[in-house]
Amino acid sequence: MVRVIGSVLVIGGGISGIQAALEVADQNFRVYLLEQSGSIGGLMSRLDKTFPTNDCSLCIESPKMVELGRHPNIRVIPEGEIRSISGKAGNFTVKIVRRNLYVDSDLCVGCIDLCAPVCPIELPSREEFMIGGRKAIYVPFPQAVPLVARIDTDHCIGCRLCMAACERGAIDYFRGDIEEELKVGSIIIASGIEPFDPSSLPEYGYGRIENVITAPQYERLISAAGPTEGRIMRPSDGRHPERVAWIQCVGSRNAEFPSCSAVCCMYATKEAMATLHSKRYIFYIDLRSYGKAFEIFYRTAKRIGVEYIRSKPGVILEDHEKNPVIRYEDTETGEVQDLTVDLVVLSVGLRPPASNNKLSAILGVKLDELGFLAPKSLLNPLETCIDGIYICGCATGAKDIPDSVTQGVAAATRAILPLIQSRGKEIPERVKIKERVVDQSGIPRIGVFICDCGVNIASVLDVPALVEYAKTLPGVVYANEATFACSSDTQSQIKDTIIIQNLDRVVVAACTPRTHEPLFQRTCEEVGLNPYLFELANIREHCSWVHIHDKELALEKAKDIIRMAVAKSSLSRPIHRVKIPVTKRALVLGAGISGMRAALDIANQGIEVYLVERANEPGGILRQITHLHDGTPVADFLPPLIDEVRSHPDIHLMTGCTIDDVSGYVGEFSVKISGERNTELQVGVCVVATGMQELEPHGYYRYGEDPAVVTQTELETLIKMGEKWERVVMIQCVGSRDDERPYCSRICCINAVKNAIAIKSRNPQTEVYILYRDIMTYARWERLYSRAMEMGVLFIRYSPETPPSVDEKLRVRVYDTLLDAELVIDADQVVLSGAMIPSEGAEKIAHLFKLPIYEDGYFLEAHLKLRPLDGAFGGVFLCGGAHYPKLIDEAITQGTGVAARACSILVHDEIETEGIISRVDEDICIGCGLCLDLCAFGALELRSRKAYINPVVCKGCGLCAAACNIGAIEELNFTSRQIEAMIRGFMYGKETEEKGKV
Repeated sequence: MVRVIGSVLVIGGGISGIQAALEVADQNFRVYLLEQSGSIGGLMSRLDKTFPTNDCSLCIESPKMVELGRHPNIRVIPEGEIRSISGKAGNFTVKIVRRNLYVDSDLCVGCIDLCAPVCPIELPSREEFMIGGRKAIYVPFPQAVPLVARIDTDHCIGCRLCMAACERGAIDYFRGDIEEELKVGSIIIASGIEPFDPSSLPEYGYGRIENVITAPQYERLISAAGPTEGRIMRPSDGRHPERVAWIQCVGSRNAEFPSCSAVCCMYATKEAMATLHSKRYIFYIDLRSYGKAFEIFYRTAKRIGVEYIRSKPGVILEDHEKNPVIRYEDTETGEVQDLTVDLVVLSVGLRPPASNNKLSAILGVKLDELGFLAPKSLLNPLETCIDGIYICGCATGAKDIPDSVTQGVAAATRAILPLIQSRGKEIPERVKIKERVVDQSGIPRIGVFICDCGVNIASVLDVPALVEYAKTLPGVVYANEATFACSSDTQSQIKDTIIIQNLDRVVVAACTPRTHEPLFQRTCEEVGLNPYLFELANIREHCSWVHIHDKELALEKAKDIIRMAVAKSSLSRPIHRVKIPVTKRALVLGAGISGMRAALDIANQGIEVYLVERANEPGGILRQITHLHDGTPVADFLPPLIDEVRSHPDIHLMTGCTIDDVSGYVGEFSVKISGERNTELQVGVCVVATGMQELEPHGYYRYGEDPAVVTQTELETLIKMGEKWERVVMIQCVGSRDDERPYCSRICCINAVKNAIAIKSRNPQTEVYILYRDIMTYARWERLYSRAMEMGVLFIRYSPETPPSVDEKLRVRVYDTLLDAELVIDADQVVLSGAMIPSEGAEKIAHLFKLPIYEDGYFLEAHLKLRPLDGAFGGVFLCGGAHYPKLIDEAITQGTGVAARACSILVHDEIETEGIISRVDEDICIGCGLCLDLCAFGALELRSRKAYINPVVCKGCGLCAAACNIGAIEELNFTSRQIEAMIRGFMYGKETEEKGKV
């Protein structure tokens, strides 16, 4: 019998690989993360902001990078690549080589202050997409993980000046490559993506016209951490461009690369919104705002003045002042025009990396026709043709960050399922760190670290002056400046300083605690300092970002913020989290494809699952569909999947049931279910997979009045019945992308194209017209669009200002914006692509599971980018159509991903609650009960006429403490004394005030 190895190899350290590694490691498996470059982070680490939230990209990725870098179950192997593989699923032997490039990573601390200045070689920086410079010895970027210097061996002249300058002896020109063997049970490939090089398109002048650059280069221009510190400058003369134009679909949606790159429309919109004090133009073919919150983001851009021009420019010329001149045909007006701008940004497509070919050859996995790694099938989007090898993220094609994160999480589930019997056997033994004893009676020793955040903070605030000010505050024994406080080297510096300076409080003045507080708390914990003795002062969002035009007042406000944080910190006390047992059962609500997949993947880990479905049969919206988008008949896979669910020993399928009440908390929920037999269940986690439904478009285009006007799902039934037509007209965006439903339903265009192809395949003589605003065949589904056109499907674009009309004779009138003429089509079948809307009862589910609802009507996740599967309430997860409309492979992926998130809780015997909760002083409480009615989490009850707060249920919102008239309730770490100290400026509280220390 072959031994099953409880370790997983992850190839690629972009956001998808990072997420996959963390999920595997958190479920007690060993992880090797192999990254061919010097640092993890991938393309996301080089972005400025992310859409549609406008979060700082590296600010939300860096904490995950640091978390991964110090995870005890993960070993990062930079500068590595695979040489060979042998064995089979469950027991692979992988030979790798690690290029040392003359730097000993165990000795190098990435300081770069000594070696880089003496290096005589100046080079364009690949990490800055060739718009910034660097030396032959360099660190990829300040937040790199691991933070180790690299030597560019292609350009190093071997002078060894850096070797002489390095005081740690980390540079050795006699070091060679290191080969080693890894024993792993599964492999996850997250090889990422590369921007297209537009040098091969002479019509756009890239490389010839100075003021034509690519979107990745523009990202580095607008980034505060980029080579120009966020100042947008023309390459030719360094001045700020007053007119900037973006050109879409450069290197994609063409004969050479017949695929959409999925994210270009939105990243151009994001870049345009970040470009202040300039006139902004975006040239596009179809505006693809198909993702969650994308359409709202696009509308916001239009509202603030970004001008969208529907055209694919033919050529870019240059005038005598080096201004690019864009020659284009405006397809809205039919006129050929010239537009002179100061800067052109080419929205380049995303291509598979060259490493895919090598991985394919070594591992035996197949590539698709574009060079991406090919999934096994549409129904197995994470599997390859080789058992035990899985794929995720942009390795399979261009996709947005949350889709990459979801695939990383899901790939973790697929990779560990065959290894369950070896869980925990390969992980290193953890050393328990003893908590430092903190003297709570004396004067605290506070350390203050003030972050530059590149120029996000430092360009507005005088950080050295803030450091000197912090040193004057009572209790502060150490203060220092940090370029990036979230980087791994600063984390190490903080830990060293806590020990050397014997600090018992730490204050970091930087950015938002929402993303960074757990990072710094963990840093304190690693040297034994209680995490609740850490305080984060937000001088970025609350100061430098909002007071950029008055630096003097901003500086004074920053001093106030730091002083308040120090005041609060001085009164902080150690808080310890409560450990609670985990009920090792899961509730999955909704038995559509996503819910069934989640239930199976949880149950296959030996965990009991209750799968609750309000309909009498499982299957969800798939029961209304005959064929998938790749032609797969639903009847081929849905019945076997349902049978697998019904026969699984650990799945209890409960159809015809609804949820009446939910109480409790992560680890121990109580759920009341009504149906044929009323039941109350105790479960550890809840998965909401309630799906979506097609809008019944009454009031649109005679739907409900004429039987020949149907929806796309109703059309599927007619196609299955063998109906034939002479002329079919499909109308897109019915009830969506309007004021009532300001979102794109994501799947409608692909469904319409699929059904149009089905009609033409059965009867090529049938005329099929698709009336559209923008065709949303994103990513690889662009090929479906091309196939439909090749088969003779006619696409007619209409404007939302002049929508089509249908009269009682089924005569369709539409104003064709391309032909600049009204067309009349005598149809015998009209098909409406209605909006996809949340399933019935979504509002009740939101209330029961404490799920916020986004303005599109769908449940809002914890974070649009990095936590797309987590609900706002701990232990509650989202997947499938409940999260947002999606195609079947996306729904399956989310179901599998949710299984990983659920099992990250369910595999443990106990979990820790949050430490910041409210508590009651029973000596003061009069038992009035006011607080009971206010608590949204049900944490309060009366016991012996006194308020009692369940420390497990309490979320520390503080509402009860604020409402208590007599002050009997206080919130830990936000006590009245701390708040008073912050407001009034007291540094030590009442005791020191009496000594005259204010």
